[in-house]
Amino acid sequence: MDALSLYDLNALVRRSLEQCLPDTYWIQAELSDVRTNSTGHCYLEFVQKDARSNSLIAKARGTIWSNVFRLLKPYFEEATGQAFVSGIKVLVQITVSFHELYGYSLTVQDIDPTYTLGDMARRRKEILKQLEEEGVLTLNKELKIPRLPQRIAVISSPTAAGYGDFCHQLQNNPGGFYFHTELFPALMQGERVEESVLAALDKINSRLGNFDAVVIIRGGGATSDLSGFDTYLLAAACAQFPLPVITGIGHERDDTVIDSVAHTRVKTPTAAAEFLIDCMNDAADELDLLAARLYDGARNLLMQEHQRLVSCKNRIPSAAYSCISDAKLTLLTVRKDIVQAVTSSLFRQHHQLELLQQRLMDASPEKQLARGYSITLKNGKAVKNTSLLNEGDEIITRLYHGEVISVVTNKSSKNK
Repeated sequence: MDALSLYDLNALVRRSLEQCLPDTYWIQAELSDVRTNSTGHCYLEFVQKDARSNSLIAKARGTIWSNVFRLLKPYFEEATGQAFVSGIKVLVQITVSFHELYGYSLTVQDIDPTYTLGDMARRRKEILKQLEEEGVLTLNKELKIPRLPQRIAVISSPTAAGYGDFCHQLQNNPGGFYFHTELFPALMQGERVEESVLAALDKINSRLGNFDAVVIIRGGGATSDLSGFDTYLLAAACAQFPLPVITGIGHERDDTVIDSVAHTRVKTPTAAAEFLIDCMNDAADELDLLAARLYDGARNLLMQEHQRLVSCKNRIPSAAYSCISDAKLTLLTVRKDIVQAVTSSLFRQHHQLELLQQRLMDASPEKQLARGYSITLKNGKAVKNTSLLNEGDEIITRLYHGEVISVVTNKSSKNK
């Protein structure tokens, strides 16, 4: 029996594949282990996972030669806003090849960005649906922007042109409004966007009382680096952040996930600054309106009070005359009442005096003597008790008409 060498077998496989699969084919797969060498060739792995268990069910080595890759990569990233990296799903046109030494591989000829865009949109939709089911999707949008949003926490790369534009716009606003900004540095491109922005949000969260709003700005980076803003953890953190979040990450395509959950989404860092300035302008306009209303109200009130004072001034003479007339009438009435009261009182007192005089007259000695009574006097004093008399004392008995002089010769000591 003739035996084939391994090389011969592989050569037979190669010829068979070339004969059986001579055309190009569009395949759907997920990128894995994407690497670029110094010559510009891109080597990667295509994988397919089970929809339920997420376990690998297919795998193939892939190659994108440098002449294709230098055109395909920027085209894909510009169209999708997604870096050509591991973990994304793609629709690529490939040819099937087999090399005696390197084995089976797929050579990429073209790529369809719309498939990846659809997958990214699906993932964004799934994240937003999950946030809605958790009841946090619109929490940040429901917060109220402070009337004067002047203390701004900025999450950005310190070297980003957009950060400089943002600060310049705020500092040179036409209204001369004061803004205080504090930068919380973060990586705004690459694989560490999520981790870096989350760390910045944690730092701001520890100092909530120092800020009125959070601005996440990115302007100036590559469109392909926007995928870092389409993650569940970052979206959940922004949606539930206790301060209003304003995003201006510099792109014109569909919103990223954090754009969808943020309080306010604008296109660019400059637009974010303009939004804050507009808030201040609105507050200033309202303040001017209130000041004008206060001025008009005070002026109208003063006019009304002036008119009232003039009216009171005009009413003073007649009111005073009426008051004096009323007082005179009251005095006359009071005088009459007083005279009547005094007269009545004098009459009553006079009557009382007459009664007392009659009682005095009835009780006078003369009145008693006239009734037949007499008064015995010793040394000018009335004798009321025989114990005051001694034999031989001279006493005077006074009658109604005349007096009798007697000498005591005997007395009775019996008291009645």
